[in-house]
Amino acid sequence: MTAGTGITVITGASSGIGAALAEELARKGHRLALLGRNAERLEAVAERCRAAGVPCTTHSVDIRNRTALQDVLAGIESAAPIGLFIANAGILDGRRDGETVESYEAAERVLDTNLISTISALHLVLPGMRARREGRLLLISSLAAFAPLPDAPAYSAAKAGLLSYGLALREALREEGISVCVACPGYVTSAMSARHLGHRPGEIAAEDAARRILSALDGDRALSGFPFSLYWGSRLSLLVPAFIRRLGMKGLRFRVGG
Repeated sequence: MTAGTGITVITGASSGIGAALAEELARKGHRLALLGRNAERLEAVAERCRAAGVPCTTHSVDIRNRTALQDVLAGIESAAPIGLFIANAGILDGRRDGETVESYEAAERVLDTNLISTISALHLVLPGMRARREGRLLLISSLAAFAPLPDAPAYSAAKAGLLSYGLALREALREEGISVCVACPGYVTSAMSARHLGHRPGEIAAEDAARRILSALDGDRALSGFPFSLYWGSRLSLLVPAFIRRLGMKGLRFRVGG
């Protein structure tokens, strides 16, 4: 993957997959703009990226604040064209200890962050890409898009929505020189996954996940999912009878910690 002349923007870059993607892209020579809510953690990631010899700016912003996000992205675009936009920002919430189902407040927060605000961010960078007739979009979804988690319905819905939106966007933009890749990782070690109190089969390091995701992006693949067994198990899960799916999901029940 070549760095090109534009800027690579990553949302949710202060930890987990976002941070790992930033460091991997820095090693490949990408000029970076990192977005996240935690300014201190974001700056620590940026320092590691700068150590690789690339320019890297940080922007502390909540993507749910569209006005603030618009200002940040406009400032980045004024410095250089945004060539790659990675929509990675997301939160995990769901059923808490003592609950049968997640609260409405948790569901609203997850859907706003993981889907609505992410789509809003995409439409803030798309005009520049469309005018130049070039650019790449990378959307970080989840295997929960294929196999809805009963303990996190809103998270599953948001990731399914992001998957469908990304694949549809890829076809809509294919004649305009803009590529779209949707990544659906399984369990990845991160601060967010630490709130997942339950079994996490096939969990991999964020660095490993980043390399797999960027390989799919480099190959201009529409969709990337891993690990292999969970990916195909998830994709096939909606085709089997409900009682079989229920048995398969039984070992994946969890609750969300504070």
